[in-house]
Amino acid sequence: MVDKHPAEKHLWWQTGVIYQIYPLSFADSNGDGYGDLPGILGKLDYLKWLGVDAVWISPIYPSPLADYGYDVSDYKAIHPLFGTMEDFDRLLAACHERGIKLLLDYVPNHTSDQHPWFVESRSSRDNPKRNWYLWKDQNRDGGPPNNWLSVFGGRVWEWDENTRQYYCHSFLKEQPDLNWRNPEVQEAMLDVMRFWLDKGVDGFRVDALWHVAKDEQFRDNPPDPDYVEGEMSPYRRLMPTYSGGQPALQEIVALMRRVTQEFPERVLIGEMYLPVEELVRYYGRDGNTGIHLPHNFQLIVLPWQAMDVFAGINEYEASLPAFAWPTWVLGNHDKPRVASRIEPEQAKIAALLLLTLRGTPTMYYGDEIGMEDVNVPAAETRDPVAKAFPKSRLGRDPERTPMQWSAEPNAGFSTGEPWLPIAEDYEQTNVEKQKQDDRSLLAFYRRLLELRRQEPALQIGGYLPAGQKKNVFAFVREHGETTLLIAVNLGGTRARLAVPRHMDVTGEIILGTDPARVGGKIKEYVELSPDEGIIARISPSDE
Repeated sequence: MVDKHPAEKHLWWQTGVIYQIYPLSFADSNGDGYGDLPGILGKLDYLKWLGVDAVWISPIYPSPLADYGYDVSDYKAIHPLFGTMEDFDRLLAACHERGIKLLLDYVPNHTSDQHPWFVESRSSRDNPKRNWYLWKDQNRDGGPPNNWLSVFGGRVWEWDENTRQYYCHSFLKEQPDLNWRNPEVQEAMLDVMRFWLDKGVDGFRVDALWHVAKDEQFRDNPPDPDYVEGEMSPYRRLMPTYSGGQPALQEIVALMRRVTQEFPERVLIGEMYLPVEELVRYYGRDGNTGIHLPHNFQLIVLPWQAMDVFAGINEYEASLPAFAWPTWVLGNHDKPRVASRIEPEQAKIAALLLLTLRGTPTMYYGDEIGMEDVNVPAAETRDPVAKAFPKSRLGRDPERTPMQWSAEPNAGFSTGEPWLPIAEDYEQTNVEKQKQDDRSLLAFYRRLLELRRQEPALQIGGYLPAGQKKNVFAFVREHGETTLLIAVNLGGTRARLAVPRHMDVTGEIILGTDPARVGGKIKEYVELSPDEGIIARISPSDE
């Protein structure tokens, strides 16, 4: 009898790598300029070749597209732009045939204002669904109930002239917030989860989870003393003390977790931009009531300096409960692309960190070829955030532009006019060209993913810091008899890092940003060129 690979004793969402697809921008099969489900189906062999284990697809539900899918008008159907339910069923089956899991976005905080639930709710004060949303009277002065601010600009309160009350919207006024303290809302939204899990979906990324539980007394939020006018979103003027993250959220999360536990090996991933010490609370008390993977955005929000990144990694590791499984995110549809946030020369370093740190990595489509933010002209802007803050850099269109597949017109994304402009560099930066270049970023991602599958130390091994000096830091991943040393240079000058004395080692480089160094030896210290990173197999020194 052959022993199992050690990683097989863990669940797929612990050992696997997740790849986020923004469906409007991935692949267009019918020439209308918008990505769709058949387009994704046609690219599954690429994802299998790349080596990812799961695909998370941003919303594909019917929607007026006020927030491009995050304003859902029907949770149990497919928007015609993306295809049909039959197209979805084919995609799900094709994913599973290739050993790829499929995750959907679950949007519990709000619906579209065109959802039948809200249409009923706003029809009259005595409608049975009135209490499905958050309705409040005006305050004593005749204004909104409190000072809460919307993430997308202005107040969270929208006046409804017909029923003479305000409703709450944490984002756009077209996205009214659900009242999760209402058992009927809980039942309806948990039923949505069961609908897709019954179909065979492998889990959910839960959108805007932190906002779901508001203060029952609707108290005013206090001013944020760190707010800087003109440099931060106006939303940051107030600390969101009462407009989200209330104790009831733990109970709501436990309800969602209970539903996933009705189905084997499903996963819940939570979107919450929180300090580490607050984030880890959402794993729950015992590992059975919380989110499986509360998304950790350290690699997105921290300054790209060795001292900051290394300290952030170690703080996260030290804060995790013993039962918790870590997770790392490098990019997503809401934040500037990694190749634009940091120097493009550091893109391989970022990939190396994402895929060697302990925990489950999430990749963002296009990052594997180094796609950068695209300057979207005002006339072509789609994002409501960009329209709300036209003089700021808060718009999200730049990181949502179409995938660059080839040097063909429209980067091979569509035969029609793309819904967002294509990057000017698409003839040089595309999948087809990088597939043919062994030194490309895409080739490096594929080698990293292959090594990760082969080495249990990278999938399930322990983590140990191994020092930091100036622009360089290093850490160790260990499992069984295998010890791997990962060292990275986040700077533009040559640097050296001594290996800690208690790790008196000799080692051989097995993968690096510079292929010429593979097979080279290290001993006592690691020397790195600018923007270089290495993985070395190490063992105790004979001396």
